[in-house]
Amino acid sequence: MDASPSHAAHAPETGASRLFAPTALIAATVLGLSGCGPRSTDEMLRGGVPARTNLPDATSLPTEAVRTVSRRDFGWRLIYHPAAAPPDADRRAAVALCRLERRRVAEILPVALRAPLDDPGARMIDIYCA
Repeated sequence: MDASPSHAAHAPETGASRLFAPTALIAATVLGLSGCGPRSTDEMLRGGVPARTNLPDATSLPTEAVRTVSRRDFGWRLIYHPAAAPPDADRRAAVALCRLERRRVAEILPVALRAPLDDPGARMIDIYCA
């Protein structure tokens, strides 16, 4: 009796199946290593603001007051706590955020929160820059 495996039991490999494993390994390696390098710092938000900008710090409001800052098509949206912010927080934040784009403040509009009980006391404003 021969202890070697029978060649009749194995299906012949095609060229495509032989290439799949190395190709998949190379693709996984490239994807894995691409996440290890330094972050891209040349990405820009709308308005020419570098993506690496710390927007909560850019508002010039105290850190504990700022909940969310986001760049929108119309300008900026800010959610903050007035109790932890200076009295002129709306204007101060609007000037600071519009200044990032080298523009002036055109309008500041209060916006109703969708779920005010999620963060009691928070205020949301939309900032339009001109």
